[in-house]
This record gives sequence, structure tokens and C-alpha cells, in this order.
Amino acid sequence: MEPFTLTTDRLLLRTFTPDDTEPAYQACQDPDIQRWTSVPSPYRREHAVEFIEQTVPDGWHNGTMCTFAVLPRTGGPLMASVGVTLRTYSGTWEIGFWTGKEHRGQGITVEAVRAVAHWTFTRLGANRLEWRAEVGNHASRAVAERAGFTVEGELRAALLNKDTLRDTWVGSLLPSDMGLSSKPPYLPAARESAGPDASGLSGSPAPGSGDSGGSGA
Repeated sequence: MEPFTLTTDRLLLRTFTPDDTEPAYQACQDPDIQRWTSVPSPYRREHAVEFIEQTVPDGWHNGTMCTFAVLPRTGGPLMASVGVTLRTYSGTWEIGFWTGKEHRGQGITVEAVRAVAHWTFTRLGANRLEWRAEVGNHASRAVAERAGFTVEGELRAALLNKDTLRDTWVGSLLPSDMGLSSKPPYLPAARESAGPDASGLSGSPAPGSGDSGGSGA
């Protein structure tokens, strides 16, 4: 896949280029980015070079990871990064992002996330876009919720970061949340009170059938 360029009212989203190496390196010196994202810590210049010259191009080429540099539409410095990664071939992608410290609090990341989400549904044919963040990463959660994601719960030991398994918040955005349709169509589960179904049978397993196997996160 060839890299795409997206625009919003304020932003230009394009693939990373070698000119972004130094700005990305400087942005990722921020302790909060190193603490809450999976970037290496300490973050060295060679990490930025590898990310921009190998990881990003390979992801676009394979069509499994599409990463955008976020800049002002009228020209200016690198402000943020937003990317989506294919998680299942049934159409689930995961979104990730970071924002330079001096560019936070301006709604930039929310605007970029919504643009990338819309593109992921319409161009990549995603059926579900997931957001995940370590429990306690309130800044990331605020961005996700403002972008329209529904936080669905908490998963134990679902994130490996800095060689440590961590508990994770998970949320989702569906095409219908943005007024779009999906293929195949989505049929939400009926929300009913617990009790016998219309046949008069309960949902419990029959004697001898073993565990029902269902659990919720």
C-alpha cells in the first residue's frame, strides 16, 4: 500500500520522512511518552531513525501498520503521531498515538484520531477500531473518549510494556459511531433482564455439559 495523506481543518497527516527524525527524537525525550507508550526508554536517535526509515515504510508496504505524522495544515513542526495496526483479519484494527508536550491541550490529537479513524473505516474496511492504554493513562483515555470511543472495560496483563505485563483499558469505535456502515452488518446483542427465554429454558448449561466457557472483561 502506498502512504496516504489526510487533511482536516487544522492538520496535515502524512507519512514520516527523514526530515522528521530529529523532531521525533526530541518529542520522545518526554518522560510521559516513554512512561505510557511502548517507545524504548531511554529513547536514542537510532530508535527514531529505525522507526522512520524502516518501521513506518514497512508497515505501509505490508498494509498492516499505517502511521501518520501530524503537522499544521499551513506548515509547521511535527506535533504528534497517529497510527493504526491490523489486529485480526476479521477487520479489527488498533489505534495508537502520542503528542509532543508543547502541543497538548489544543484538541490536536482528537482531531487527528477522528480523521484516521474515519479513513480506517472507509479505506481499510475496518469493522472495529480498538484503543488500548495502560490503566492510569488518563490523558490517553480522555483523547479516546473525546474522539468517540466507548471504554468497554479493563483487561488484566494485556499490555507488555518495558518487559512488564500491565493491566489495560480497552475501548472501541465502530463505523456506526461515525455514521458509517460496515460489512458485514453489525447486530448488537439484545439488552434484556436475566431470566428464562421465550422457550421457557434458562441459559444455564445442561447437567453434565461442563463449563459454559463464557467470561466478560
